[in-house]
Amino acid sequence: MFVRRALAATLVVLSGLAGVVVLAAPASADPLKVHAAARGKYFGDAVDNNEITDAQYRPLIASEFSQLTPGNAMKWDSTEPTQGQFSYTRGDEIVSLARANGQTVRGHTLVWHQQTPNWVQNLDATALRSALQNHITNVVNHYEGQLYAWDVVNEALNDDGTMRNSFWYAKLGSSYIADAFRAARAADPDVKLYINDYNTDGMGAKSNAMYTLVQSLLSQGVPIDGVGFQAHLAIQYGFPSQMQQNLQRFADLGLDVAITELDVRMQLPSDSTKLATQATYFKNVIDACLAVTRCVGITTWGYTDKYSWVPNTFPGEGAALLVDESFRQKPAYTAVHDALAGGSTPDTTAPTTPGTPTASGVTSSTAALSWSASTDSGGSGLSGYNVYREQGTTDPLLGQSTSASTTLTGLTPSTQYQVYVRARDGAGNLSTPSATVTFTTASGPAAGPCRVAYTASNWGDGGGFSGSVTITNTGTATVNGWTLAFAFPSGQRVSQGWNATWTQASGSANVTATNMSYNGTLSANASVQIGFNGTYSGTNTAPTTFTLNGAACTTA
Repeated sequence: MFVRRALAATLVVLSGLAGVVVLAAPASADPLKVHAAARGKYFGDAVDNNEITDAQYRPLIASEFSQLTPGNAMKWDSTEPTQGQFSYTRGDEIVSLARANGQTVRGHTLVWHQQTPNWVQNLDATALRSALQNHITNVVNHYEGQLYAWDVVNEALNDDGTMRNSFWYAKLGSSYIADAFRAARAADPDVKLYINDYNTDGMGAKSNAMYTLVQSLLSQGVPIDGVGFQAHLAIQYGFPSQMQQNLQRFADLGLDVAITELDVRMQLPSDSTKLATQATYFKNVIDACLAVTRCVGITTWGYTDKYSWVPNTFPGEGAALLVDESFRQKPAYTAVHDALAGGSTPDTTAPTTPGTPTASGVTSSTAALSWSASTDSGGSGLSGYNVYREQGTTDPLLGQSTSASTTLTGLTPSTQYQVYVRARDGAGNLSTPSATVTFTTASGPAAGPCRVAYTASNWGDGGGFSGSVTITNTGTATVNGWTLAFAFPSGQRVSQGWNATWTQASGSANVTATNMSYNGTLSANASVQIGFNGTYSGTNTAPTTFTLNGAACTTA
């Protein structure tokens, strides 16, 4: 067990425990996330599903971190292991944990050359591009409004700065990168979109190539919001050259930057000298981010050596994180803690109370809310709003928003709702509740055997759009073969589609979509996502009535 003492420059080896060090006391007793928030940054952790069941680890995830990244739960092999069949159980579990803890979530990752099923890698170019768009649309739609950012494309470059010759690049060329970002933006207009890579942390050939790539994407009008720097470091290879300057040049392009996967490994066994060097490396990364205004935060790729990926990937190396396998804090923890705490006072001031919400556009299942914005003077900044339903002793959270408006979905027909809003800041402080607004949803059909979510994104200079339709079997019996039918209200035309056979007769508003051979079976509660490109003139009004095999569906 570590002894806390007054701040001192020396690190003393604890007798009898090789490599374990008695640490100087942190600048204050507050956790990492509090000090980071006071500096206008988040401090995050990458976690996997097995880790969050660890009774010793789970409370530390909540107390130390303001942001979570699912280490594997949102990768392609987890979310779409079989073509057209999506599974979100693992990702939803981490998102639910983050929501309960008041944490934001960074999605990782949509397009990568690893952990992508063989069925994807074996597609021809045309089918691969369609699968990319379909996968991104479905996954990003599922998590719309629940994440603050996505790593859209991961590790596209070789260390020498050339494009990685992955199956993506070999079949589609570099255009797959722009396609991925455009599909993600169409699926969620508000989430931050990042490109993410390793060994780009300092100045060098790879970071220069990344800079050129990002400049090219911006010149093409590709919707990219930020660059992620993984910062998987090793003390035996030295610290990256000019990290702060490197982060700043990307920020000067008008982009956010973030440290996304920080760890610092060493050759084992560890000792006091190696641990001290590791602590310096961690501090240097924190200092570089703090010095760049648009560096929004730091995420470590795990917190405890107990779950580190390093030993299995780099034999003979490890001890890469802030605490050891027994959750004892290492010199790196104190270095990070004190770097974040330097010159900061923890934010304990809640935002001001939001204005009374107003409700509009109320349907049987949705309602649009807006309210006067809050302000925050505590230093960590306003981060968003929580919307609650007033309901006895426990008020359920209906939704979250980063702006002073949101649309609630999934409401029950013919039901009265009394809702209020609380603002939250970067340190997790919640404002007092706003006054309530009361509204009653419209009557609607009884829940049918299906639910349809329809979204459309206009593109170009007008006249073209992409549509996404998610069909969910809400019944108890498996659907074997399906045809979805709906009618466009404003003269829209389907030009081409994917994951279904699309039919629209000339001059007709009626559209049908029939399953493909690989996605015709929908078990109870299963979903399938299909999509199309189309044209419109004037207003692109969404259809509101859908049937599946002739039975009316509810809409989400």
